[in-house]
Amino acid sequence: MDDGLSSVGYRGRFAPSPSGALHFGSVVAALGSFLQARTQRGEWLLRIENIDPPREVSGATDAILRELERLGLFWDGPVCYQHDRREAHLAARDELIARGLAYHCRCSRRQSGPGAYPGTCRTLHLTPDATATLRLRVSETPISIVDTLHGEVVETLTETCGDYVVWRVEDWPAYHLAVVVDDAWHGITEVVRGADLLDSSPRQRYLQRCLGLAEPLYCHLPLALDVDGAKLSKQTLACPVSGQPASAVLTAALGFLGHPLPSALTGAPPAELLAWARSAWSLTRVPLSARQPEPLNP
Repeated sequence: MDDGLSSVGYRGRFAPSPSGALHFGSVVAALGSFLQARTQRGEWLLRIENIDPPREVSGATDAILRELERLGLFWDGPVCYQHDRREAHLAARDELIARGLAYHCRCSRRQSGPGAYPGTCRTLHLTPDATATLRLRVSETPISIVDTLHGEVVETLTETCGDYVVWRVEDWPAYHLAVVVDDAWHGITEVVRGADLLDSSPRQRYLQRCLGLAEPLYCHLPLALDVDGAKLSKQTLACPVSGQPASAVLTAALGFLGHPLPSALTGAPPAELLAWARSAWSLTRVPLSARQPEPLNP
């Protein structure tokens, strides 16, 4: 692998999609993964997950890069753009097909239903066409991961999701396939992200094993909620943080992650806040529960 980075013991990443500007929940994930890498003297990579063209917002990628820089969250090496990794994604797809680990499916989301996919197309031996997705054959063997914050997570994929899509009808890789292939290529040793993706980890672990890929550690940070109790997200039109002072954003995010700033650092520039955070950072202080963040104080 030649990604322009050195060989280190720890390598983390932040992987936003360009479907909108960074909101507070995004900053929490970025900051937590950044501090986890920096406190272990590791590298922190940035990957733009731009493999869903209909959801991409014009200018969002540049806005994300500018906002991270404004907050003092500087990444190592070049930015990885996931759409440039298509050949690697295709190779993984073709391997799954060649080994009989995946099959083509013409079920719509409506036909699949809300629960575990019932395997309607599993034995039909359909040929690929413009209406077919590709599904991974899952095992009845429970998949277990140990999350750094949440402990052991066990999932029997046949019961929770069934055979899941790894290649979309739009001829793009599904999230699970792209993320495990790219994390392995970059040598990611720990994935630090929001707890909304906790149930994705057993599915990704299973896919890593199918493809013979490295198995990183996982750590899922608490979610920031809006006033209605929903996760802050671009889909729910969460407010961007770009209009708020950088120090106020970092102060609020650190407090949310269980690291309230000493009063002497109130209003300090981002570099000073992050220097303190690197010395104070400990996952033992990070709360487990999702909740509303405190209002930002400019």
